[in-house]
Amino acid sequence: MTTKALFLDRDGVINVDRAYVYRKEDFHFMDGIFDLCRAAKEKGYLIIIVTNQSGIERGYYTELDYLTLTQYMLDEFARNAITLDDVYYCPHLQHEDRKPSPGMILKAQKKHRIDLKASLMIGDKPRDLEAGQRAGIPVNLLIGDHPSPNIVPTARIQNLHQALAWL
Repeated sequence: MTTKALFLDRDGVINVDRAYVYRKEDFHFMDGIFDLCRAAKEKGYLIIIVTNQSGIERGYYTELDYLTLTQYMLDEFARNAITLDDVYYCPHLQHEDRKPSPGMILKAQKKHRIDLKASLMIGDKPRDLEAGQRAGIPVNLLIGDHPSPNIVPTARIQNLHQALAWL
């Protein structure tokens, strides 16, 4: 049996992107993220985070810093009655899992038996959408105004409330 998933980038989708966020005092949830995830759960989606975290390899923060912040994020979702199903991260600058490669998505698909054709991806950068497209996800939403000359999103959204219509 397969299931569908909502794949989310972290910085710029779950939290405000302030470049290499690794401390909870700098981690501010995006407006609408809890409503979006609650609605996705109600519609039977798994929620999977796929995030590049090259700040680890760059030496801006440690893997322990990242994992500590991730636990804080998971706890805040739990306080809002939402369970995230999995979190994948790539700490490297060059790696098969680093978006725009679809590695993290494909690992999640295999582990959770996800029907990628019934899934969707939300990112704030073209590389997020490219990873979704390369994995075979048909709905790839771009939040914000980042230019995407080579990647055509399914739709551009200005906020997470607009993503509800795509679930």
